[in-house]
Amino acid sequence: MLSMSANGQRSDERRLDAVLREVVEALAGIDRTPCSPGERQAAEWLASRLGSIPNTSVALEEEPSWGTFPPTATGLGLLGIAGAALVMRGSRAAGALLAAASLAGVVDEAQNGPRIVRRVMRRRRETVNVIARLGEDPPGPDFTAGTLVVLAHHDAPQTGLLFDQRLQRRLYELAPALLEGRKTSLPQWWVGLAGPLCTIAAAAGARRLARAGLLVGALGTAFVGDVWRSQTVAGANDNLSGVAALVALAELLHEEPLPGMRVLLVSCGAEETLQDGVRAFLASHRHELSGAPAWFVNLDTVGSPHLAMIEAEGPIWMETYAGPWLRDLLAECAERLDINLERGLRARASTDSVIPSRAGHPIATLVSLTDWRIPANYHLPSDVPANLDYDTVSEATRLVHELARQLAVRGG
Repeated sequence: MLSMSANGQRSDERRLDAVLREVVEALAGIDRTPCSPGERQAAEWLASRLGSIPNTSVALEEEPSWGTFPPTATGLGLLGIAGAALVMRGSRAAGALLAAASLAGVVDEAQNGPRIVRRVMRRRRETVNVIARLGEDPPGPDFTAGTLVVLAHHDAPQTGLLFDQRLQRRLYELAPALLEGRKTSLPQWWVGLAGPLCTIAAAAGARRLARAGLLVGALGTAFVGDVWRSQTVAGANDNLSGVAALVALAELLHEEPLPGMRVLLVSCGAEETLQDGVRAFLASHRHELSGAPAWFVNLDTVGSPHLAMIEAEGPIWMETYAGPWLRDLLAECAERLDINLERGLRARASTDSVIPSRAGHPIATLVSLTDWRIPANYHLPSDVPANLDYDTVSEATRLVHELARQLAVRGG
């Protein structure tokens, strides 16, 4: 088992590293496409591994999902292209209607709306969430601190030209000052909005924009279509790094229990569908988490060289996470452990964090970056165990462990 001293210094670095490598290497060879047999196989392995830790109760929960997002996004893009073509042929009302439907569908998908399009048009499938419980469950009479929920996800993403990092890496090499201090990336989903918006404007009278709507819509649709046709990658960084940290954290919490506090370690499926797994978890456990305070930490892609904290996200518009005090406390823990933690990131990709945040739960999201301000090997075939920065994964594990200790000591 692993152990940590009270001041957060590592007492057995090699054993912690061994646990992290064990999990990553065991799961990296499985095709973990959302809702696939491989995703289920990974969930079952993870449940067995967590269940081998004494005093850890583990459950597998089947939940609904509608599969990966590229088929839906590609269909919406084609709808927008059809609208632009109709406007160019003079059918302005019909073209504007199709463009508006495409626009609304893209917003619904990207910004984690009610997901009307996928529920109507896509076949319902199943994903699997893994929930490990440590501490008082059900809570006893001395249960005062609350519940800490630590999230990760065990499914893996598809690759595609959209995720190529060579241009940004080259820009960093030529002019590093241009990227230093950047807290957010380019809003890629805006390309999906630009085409329909140009078409609607063209239908309203600016007819020259119809061609732009067609061309921009075709470009965006081609990019997402390329993701649809591309392979699922090994996903060592995104997000076996977070899954490995969950297992290591369970080992630490077994060695050093937190009296009066409950910890749920939740590895969600179908994150790469745009949050089907965590949406189902919150729906299934909302009553359990509505009594005593419940706080969330999301570990998502923590295997790049530099550990960082996201504090807001929004593919279309930005949403600041609930509970800034929790992120302040996590930053204090990082300082106490002498861990360099960058703050203030604002993500343009969606994460599982936005779902508990909307429910009012304080949340902190740990990620990691390269020098050129992108997670290492993000959605690329090179995202394999050999390219993982295990030191950063270890830092994330120790940091969340210290946060849990502080929450227990403070009684929430």
